[in-house]
Amino acid sequence: MARVLILFAHPALEKSRVHRRLVHALPELPNLTFHDLYEAYPAFDIDVPREQKLLLEHDLIILQHPFFWYSTPPLIKQWEDLVLEHGWAYGSKGVALRGKRMLSVITAGGGAAAYQHEGYNRFTIRELLAPIEQTAYLCKMEYLPPYVIHGTHRMTWPQIEQEARRYRQLLTLLHDDAIDFGAITHDTLNAALEPIFENEVPA
Repeated sequence: MARVLILFAHPALEKSRVHRRLVHALPELPNLTFHDLYEAYPAFDIDVPREQKLLLEHDLIILQHPFFWYSTPPLIKQWEDLVLEHGWAYGSKGVALRGKRMLSVITAGGGAAAYQHEGYNRFTIRELLAPIEQTAYLCKMEYLPPYVIHGTHRMTWPQIEQEARRYRQLLTLLHDDAIDFGAITHDTLNAALEPIFENEVPA
């Protein structure tokens, strides 16, 4: 089993329909840790030793957040700047995170078609996440294809419920080490897991 840490960041969770539902759908698993950064650090006063200890205790780090201006909410940037220290996370002697995996789980208001070279946003999600992917690479981590929930602005409640079930299933698969990442050739983890999701049993 993999030890999974979810670093969750949403500065206005009370206004979010999708992320609130995703959080409520988290499975109760022995090696799954949910860490709400905005709840823990409302004044951005990040406890670096605490955060580094959490990273050391887990194998897979999930950054879960809405996709704000093609990037992360500001607290994640603050977290990166302070926690991923030179000599600890990167640099010639920075090997604390070597071999760990990182996954971005994001929601985007726009549909999937908007995140194509010929689409409204001109770049793919994977291309726009390049700074996070490079951060993982610099820290000697493996960056996995992102898991993206598109079109949240117009999502109906049944669609939100479906996404919550799928996220719960995703976390269970990750926790159980049941995904062969070496065999994935898709740009997103969603696409790779679509055959599994197609066989899901509605709640």
